[in-house]
Amino acid sequence: MNMEKYLDSNLSFQERAEDLADQMTLDEQVPQLSYGAPAIDRLGVPAYNWWNEGLHGVARSGTATMFPQAIAMAAMFDDELLGKIAHIIGTEARAKYNASSKKGDRDIYKGLTLWSPNINIFRDPRWGRGHETYGEDPYLTSRLGVSFVKGLQGDGKYMLTAACAKHFAAHSGPEALRHEFNTVASKKDLAETYLPAFEALVKEAKVEAVMGAYTRLNGEPTCASNFLMGKLKEWGFDGYFVSDCWAIRDFHESHRITKTPTESAAMALNAGCDLNCGCTYIHAIEAEKEGLVSKETIRNAVVHLMRTRMRLGLFEEHTEFDDIPYDVVACDEHRKVSLECAEKSMVLLKNDGLLPLKKENLKSIAVIGPNSDSIDALRGNYYGTSVAPKTFLEGISEEVGKDVRVYYAEGASLSKDRIQPLAMAEDGIAEALILAEMSDVVVLCVGLDATLEGEQGDTGNAFDSGDKRDLLLPEGQRVLIDKVLALGKPTIVVLAAGSSINPLADRANALIQAWYPGELGGTALANILFGKVSPSGKLPLTFYDSIEGIPDFSDYSMKDRTYRYTRDNILYPFGYGLTYSKVAVTALDFDKTTNQARVTVANQGDVDTEDVVEIYVQSKSSDATPYPKLCAFKRVALKAGTEEVLTLDIRDSAFTVVTEEGEVVDGGSEFTFYAGTSQPDPLSEKLTGISCLQVSVVK
Repeated sequence: MNMEKYLDSNLSFQERAEDLADQMTLDEQVPQLSYGAPAIDRLGVPAYNWWNEGLHGVARSGTATMFPQAIAMAAMFDDELLGKIAHIIGTEARAKYNASSKKGDRDIYKGLTLWSPNINIFRDPRWGRGHETYGEDPYLTSRLGVSFVKGLQGDGKYMLTAACAKHFAAHSGPEALRHEFNTVASKKDLAETYLPAFEALVKEAKVEAVMGAYTRLNGEPTCASNFLMGKLKEWGFDGYFVSDCWAIRDFHESHRITKTPTESAAMALNAGCDLNCGCTYIHAIEAEKEGLVSKETIRNAVVHLMRTRMRLGLFEEHTEFDDIPYDVVACDEHRKVSLECAEKSMVLLKNDGLLPLKKENLKSIAVIGPNSDSIDALRGNYYGTSVAPKTFLEGISEEVGKDVRVYYAEGASLSKDRIQPLAMAEDGIAEALILAEMSDVVVLCVGLDATLEGEQGDTGNAFDSGDKRDLLLPEGQRVLIDKVLALGKPTIVVLAAGSSINPLADRANALIQAWYPGELGGTALANILFGKVSPSGKLPLTFYDSIEGIPDFSDYSMKDRTYRYTRDNILYPFGYGLTYSKVAVTALDFDKTTNQARVTVANQGDVDTEDVVEIYVQSKSSDATPYPKLCAFKRVALKAGTEEVLTLDIRDSAFTVVTEEGEVVDGGSEFTFYAGTSQPDPLSEKLTGISCLQVSVVK
């Protein structure tokens, strides 16, 4: 008997996918277009569920290494390490798939198509899903996203897993309106801010999937947008396109651009949406009968999906990934990487000299606050189950051992006015103050979790479908902070949150942005508090002073948003973060022949530390962003009193600007480059006490 062409590994994946699709009847093809694709026994096609998540670890399918949330990983400013993280996530996904499929378990969250990363731009601090992103900057998002995709997919004949760039495009809230919202974005903002990361992931990382958003973009639903699909074609996209979950249903139910599910299915398929996360594509057979979509269009979608499964090696007798054992999942080696990431992601926003703490000088510590002993404060959203998570309280307690007494008080509810339902308001304050008064130092662990900022529809989002109404902590926590700080005790405020928050903690001696730091966040915090590790994270987004200075949430113009377009209303700037030492760029040169910046970076302090060299560029073109934009970065480890010379490649995009018509053009002949460990703005200089160096370049 001759081998079926689709099983012949000597043929291209495209040829094999076409052969397999052509052997299916229309009734067999259409169910393959939904995320829960059934088996086709007569062709040897097993059932496959396309829906899996790997944002910061394999999610929602039991045990996995839980890395810091995406926004925290962005704060590392380390694309190489992010690629390593992604490879671990892909490896664990393979191990889980191998074991589950052998048991016949092909359920949701068990497949190899990971719908990550989220490369939307975190343009507004109110957006609840912002902590899933890599922040507000298109360059940083592009570099991190490319590394993450390459790590997930690998570089062999077969993909380790298939990554997905989402949500295409210009999507960042409001969550409550996302099913009917029409994003209005200018040609300039699209080309300059909202599309570059998607273009980079398609062109450079060869991302296997792109997911549309729920919204419309300038009138077109993003899952059936001629403009967006045209961009993918222009960029040479060669994977599959998937709708956000039940987004195609929104065509007729919310956007009202179609009248029936049949019309919606046809519209999405004709535009190029291959896979429906939802159930609307069950109407594709009726759409074909009514002449709304052709058999060829349906067949092409099936080809794209089968090609991805071929690229994953799912129709081979054996691949190099089939032997990855389950015991790599959450192994010690992977957990150590998670700890490393947590340490590198935490951002020291303020320190008057209290940190690092010295155990020998302490008899007691009060760990106070609703996030002190909270596993949710480690997780963020889209998380897996850690085998042994360490809360902040646990990390501190383990670090000091029996040498220092650790007191603990919850102090306040995360979001309510009392801890116990039958108690009076502020029922935890007295205990918190008693313990603070008894202690030598206070570690005040406050913030949010994914029940307060997250995705619409997630259980318990307390505010506007997961979005925030302002930049303040819930009132009960504000009362707690105010009364503890009023004692005048040495106090470190630890803020666990995935977005810009003003904790109103000016009186604190130190302030640490811990994000959602993953399973070993407590250990990482303790290592930083007690000086085992110098903090080195940088803010991947602007921390604003108040909501009043920010444009309307539904306004997608970049005017007065992010570090490239405003210097007003800033609490802590993009790119900012302190260490326990003093690191400065002491020399800067630019080589026009190679487009490389050569910097000398020196640790002028007495503490070994890592830090991040940041390069910014400003064009004199009238089309340039008002303020310098990030164009290169590199993390460096420096022993106290040492220096290192680094060479950073400057990409061609640094020398371009975007016109009002959305054309990417040459930025002129005169550019100024800035190098430092922060951005070149007065507030960063004031907060760090260090100025960036600059050099003018005439091209």
